[in-house]
Amino acid sequence: MEFSGGGGGGSSGGDHHDASDPHRRKKRYHRHTANQIQRLESMFKECAHPDEKTRNMLSRELGLHPRQIKFWFQNRRTQMKAQHERSDNCTLRADNDRIRCENIAMREALKNVICPSCGGPPVTEDSYFDEQKLRIENAHLKEELDKVSSIAAKYIGRPISQLPPVQPIHVSSLDLSISSFGGHGHGMPAGPSLDLDLLPGSSLGVIPNFAPPPTSISDLDKSLMADTAANAMDVFIRLSQSNEPLWMKSTAEGGPDVLNLETYQRAFPRPNTHLKTPSVRIEASRESGVVVINALALVDMLMDVNKWVELFPTIVLRGRTIEVISSGMLGTQSGTLQLMYEELQVLSALVPTRQLFFLRLVQQIEAGSWAIVDVSYDIPHQENQFSSSSKAHRLPSGCLIQEMPNGYSKVTWIEHWEVEDKTPTHRLYRDLIHSGLAFGAQRWLTNLQRTCERIACLMVTGNSSRDLGEIPSPEGTRSMMKLGQRMVNYFCSSINPSSSHHWTTVSEVHDYEVRATFHRSTDPGQPNGMLLSAAATVWLPVPPHTVFNFLRDERTRPQWDVLNPNPVQVVANIVNGSHPGNCISLLRALNTGQNNMLILQESCIDSSGSLVVYCPVELPSINVAMSGEDPSYIPLLPSGFTISPDGRTNHHQTGGGDGASTSSSVVDRSSSGSLITIVFQIIVSSSPTARMNPETVNTVNNLISNTVQQIKAALNS
Repeated sequence: MEFSGGGGGGSSGGDHHDASDPHRRKKRYHRHTANQIQRLESMFKECAHPDEKTRNMLSRELGLHPRQIKFWFQNRRTQMKAQHERSDNCTLRADNDRIRCENIAMREALKNVICPSCGGPPVTEDSYFDEQKLRIENAHLKEELDKVSSIAAKYIGRPISQLPPVQPIHVSSLDLSISSFGGHGHGMPAGPSLDLDLLPGSSLGVIPNFAPPPTSISDLDKSLMADTAANAMDVFIRLSQSNEPLWMKSTAEGGPDVLNLETYQRAFPRPNTHLKTPSVRIEASRESGVVVINALALVDMLMDVNKWVELFPTIVLRGRTIEVISSGMLGTQSGTLQLMYEELQVLSALVPTRQLFFLRLVQQIEAGSWAIVDVSYDIPHQENQFSSSSKAHRLPSGCLIQEMPNGYSKVTWIEHWEVEDKTPTHRLYRDLIHSGLAFGAQRWLTNLQRTCERIACLMVTGNSSRDLGEIPSPEGTRSMMKLGQRMVNYFCSSINPSSSHHWTTVSEVHDYEVRATFHRSTDPGQPNGMLLSAAATVWLPVPPHTVFNFLRDERTRPQWDVLNPNPVQVVANIVNGSHPGNCISLLRALNTGQNNMLILQESCIDSSGSLVVYCPVELPSINVAMSGEDPSYIPLLPSGFTISPDGRTNHHQTGGGDGASTSSSVVDRSSSGSLITIVFQIIVSSSPTARMNPETVNTVNNLISNTVQQIKAALNS
């Protein structure tokens, strides 16, 4: 590595123009020759702190300015110090691991100690102190219970004097103890486990046809990754703590902050962009809000790839931790660095996914404040596996998490992308994608807020005053919520299936096209047979919330449900969020001969979009879930709708911005149209050799076209 000190020197040291002069010519950076570096290295071995006389001698000998010699030695000493510190850290970490193992071994040995007289466990001499410790821990647990009760009371609309005890249940990948919500740290014994197993036995986290990079990453590569992540963390912290002129307020009410690209480029100069073509588009936004979860619990969930995928089912299609580059300090996540893979989606078959490798670093900024930064990292010969028609590079992005006194967290989310579209964006989604809303900070934060509200509602063991119907037990409510979440996740993953299941356009109408995929269902949580998935996206000049209310309301369901045009009755309703539209419903179709079938429906909404997902379920299976038993293997084949704003906006240019960037203009988001994606999934045949035939195609076309026509007619659009 070459060190060119103080700005590399520039070949002349006499440029004394005022730094504020806008017409100042750029300095020419000097790269040392191999002979110069060799001579400097040999001198450094003899003397790491040369005096002025020696520096002048080297200056004349090598033809360099004395300041360049001085700065080269300063940089070389800094590098040497960093190498020594890194080596010391590795040694200390090895010693720490060895001592920890010895400690564990000693504890295990103490557990097996027996009294030589009676053969029983030895009597401790500190029973009084053990009792006092238990009393203190019991007081802490009661305090945590009060905090959880206050959180739960917010959503059921009445104060809670005491929560019923939680029965021992299966520990899930989203296991949050009550103590983790209280913020007393890891030292306290875990409280009752809360079963948030949203995807038991699911394959959604698996990346089919994906070969991860070699797990043997060299020390040099790890050092480069650590430097890249550390630099990204510095940039992210400055971005999260700065305001104008770096960030500009959106003119729309509730809109995210947008990045001023000119100011950003001056504050963080780069020689060039990662993507070379002039068609590169910049997306950058920032959003802040309060999330109903403890800060430490949120940090732990974001650093666990399975919990992270479950937190964002509508955004993160697939994720994997390739390798943990460095572990955090003992007992905390701070300093943890991971190399990861992600595939992100918009809930439509018309929008290509974004696939990338990236580094994720977490760092505790101060007491009660953590920063998690993501930045793309290129791995040679690996991006050729990506099938996406969009090449995306993530610049320093992530979230700043600040602990609040009431047990909640204030989260500042930043998304910063360079995107190169290999093919033109579909006309229906061009405005939404190019506005930066589709993968922007507001969508990430609102999804996080909604998911954490759902987790908080799952903690409430009693029935809400807004719930309808009678579910026998709190375990039954949890089981139904898990069943609904698994249905939603199956639905989201069906919109952008694996690369082995390609969408095929089967028909085109003047304002929408029908796409279908035909494959065998092998997931144990879905019915066996050949599965046909069909989807179409249509634009309507109707506000998204109007469409959402129409589709989720059981009273208007007969107006669009072409498979079951009969009225339906709500059997049970479970609230899982502060918005009345966030709920799980059990519906029974009236005036039909299918008395053994119910419709499970989950609807959810936030400012970035909404979902209405439903699935027919046999009555015995519903009884299994309501009794509190594990619903993991109840077969589900969901259909439904995704609704999002169309992203059509009025732009007011701020001057000097790049026209290709979504961050260089303040946007008036006056959109009133909706993009509706309709998805149907049906079992065509139980035979594994079945094929898609013209009759099947005609059935799919009629199903979607009739649904679109009835929705348009009902909404007068």
